[in-house]
Amino acid sequence: MKKMLVSISVFLLLCTSLYSQKVMTPELLWKLGRVGGEIISPDGKNLIYGVTYYDMEANKGERNLYSIPVAGGESKQITTTTGSEAGVQITPSGKMGYLHKNQWWESNWDGTDAKQISTIEGGIDNVKFSPDGKYVLYSQEVKVQTSWKERYPDLAKADAHVADDLMYRHWDAYEDGAYNHVFYASYFDNAFSDPKDIMKGEPFNSPQTPFGGPEDICWDALGTGIIYVCKKKSGKEAALSTNTDLYYYSITDQSTINITNEGKGFDTQPANNPKGTLIAWTSMARDGFEADKNDVVIGNLLTGKRYNVTRDWDGTVDAFRWSNDGSKIYFLAVKEGTEQLFDITLQQDLDKNSVSNIQQLTKGDFDLNALIGQSGEFIIASKSDMNHANELVRVNVISGEVEQLTTVNKSIYDALKLSRVDKMWATASDGKKLFSWIIYPPDFDENKKYPTLLYCQGGPQSAVSQFYSPRWNFQLMAANGYIVVAPNRRGMPGFGVKWNESISQDWGGQPIRDYLTAIDSASKWPYVDKSRIGAVGASYGGYSVYMLEGLGEGRFKSMISHCGLFDLTSWYATTEELWFANWDVGGPFWQKPQPKSYVESNPISHVDKWNTPIMIIEGEKDYRVPYTQGMEAYQVAQLKGIKSRFLIFPEENHWVLQPQNSLLWHREFYRWLDETLKN
Repeated sequence: MKKMLVSISVFLLLCTSLYSQKVMTPELLWKLGRVGGEIISPDGKNLIYGVTYYDMEANKGERNLYSIPVAGGESKQITTTTGSEAGVQITPSGKMGYLHKNQWWESNWDGTDAKQISTIEGGIDNVKFSPDGKYVLYSQEVKVQTSWKERYPDLAKADAHVADDLMYRHWDAYEDGAYNHVFYASYFDNAFSDPKDIMKGEPFNSPQTPFGGPEDICWDALGTGIIYVCKKKSGKEAALSTNTDLYYYSITDQSTINITNEGKGFDTQPANNPKGTLIAWTSMARDGFEADKNDVVIGNLLTGKRYNVTRDWDGTVDAFRWSNDGSKIYFLAVKEGTEQLFDITLQQDLDKNSVSNIQQLTKGDFDLNALIGQSGEFIIASKSDMNHANELVRVNVISGEVEQLTTVNKSIYDALKLSRVDKMWATASDGKKLFSWIIYPPDFDENKKYPTLLYCQGGPQSAVSQFYSPRWNFQLMAANGYIVVAPNRRGMPGFGVKWNESISQDWGGQPIRDYLTAIDSASKWPYVDKSRIGAVGASYGGYSVYMLEGLGEGRFKSMISHCGLFDLTSWYATTEELWFANWDVGGPFWQKPQPKSYVESNPISHVDKWNTPIMIIEGEKDYRVPYTQGMEAYQVAQLKGIKSRFLIFPEENHWVLQPQNSLLWHREFYRWLDETLKN
């Protein structure tokens, strides 16, 4: 009997050991619940959030709502109906309202007694109630312009697009005459009545496409007007400009005025001070520069005065929110490879705000990437790091302490071996300090040699921070046996405005030299196998891979480029957001003198030196960097006799969003690396 007990103990120990030996896989990555915050209940005690789980066989996700005490405790699922729930708001009666199947529903805060409120044809989105509870606003797509389908109803089986101007397609959709418009309706006895389109007949979008959402629209403090974000330009004018403005619509006289016409770039995220008539928004000063310094501007709707409260701060703001008492603004910003929480203590005289009024509240190797709400001295946010997907946390705004609230994916991560993540500082070719993240395989052994991946980030002005991506996932790369070198090369936020801006019109210059500095510095370590180094990336990162294919001078053994720019000339002639090309590349290729980017920073100029195996990935619905860029690069590689592979997704855009397509992407990604780099 004693011998049997010993055997059982050994067996259980072995099982536990085997279970704990797991590493991240693509399949496991898609089993993670994707967590997103919603709102804090009216009494400030509970946080409502959503979790999306994906059904791989059905090839789709399902999102349900949950509740957890802000003070910490047990989580409870509060919706179970088929179909996702989102957009939670506090209704005028104090109930929980949310969007479900594109209509408005209301229930108790525990999810009981749920009832459908709206029955608006075509569905609605982005619902918000006026402060006095008399009105509700929402957005809806409406048909504004006729298309050939209305002109020729007898051609029902024809399939075409007709264009008379630019912006005939954007990101992944063709223009069809339908636009997002803002509506408001009377709200009485739990019903939407007498809806009005405040943008009636206008061929413009609010919220903006493709990324705008509820942050693009809000009520004024009195509930007598609506503020919305819109770029009231079309065709070539829209393709060449980033100039969105805030528009104020008065319910009293049904008039609209532009309240930010002095701003030339993006004006976004309007939000009212909860205690007064001030409104804050984020603003970029220069038209055409989509990655310009993003400042917080405060305006007084009564006096018309404007105050840029981050003007002298050497950084760029991501998201922000007012404090509950209106005396502060909390905001998120990238700082040296992480995204942290900051606050601005507002002076009585807003003109006197300066850098001394701004303080960083949190520090650590993590990202805070969404601000959900405030409860007392706590800000609720979402948090990720390179080993963990987003969970919700509470941040003490006095001490900066970060405490985890949700543990949706704890059981999965508890069974995984996690990666070690280090920081590396190197001296760039121009003498500046270059920061990189280094991610190691689980059970890393300094006495072994490992294949190594240089990760090239897109943007080009996006940060390499502690993000956790379902596709470019460093934990998964490391779990497959690779060391990952992820540099914050020139052009990324978090190292000052000058560093962020310096990439423009120098794509193939210092940023590429930064990549070479980073991989050369890491290659000095004995555990980096210099004979097995690869470069991978998407968008500008894919462009970087093409450049490194020509300029790598034998450093690399394998390449993977996803949606990269291969020929800047043909790209300029087919992309849609021309403001981006004009600012970052220098303008059209036919201007005299021709911008130097078309030669010095053009990957096609260096194909004579191509000799490294390369895999190229594209989505056919990518109109930002059309898939023909990848076709050109693949054809060159094939004709030069270079081992190459082309993976193209007919229904994907600049990203890979469908679950099964994502799994295919991962499997082909690692199959290629196994063939060309691992062995």
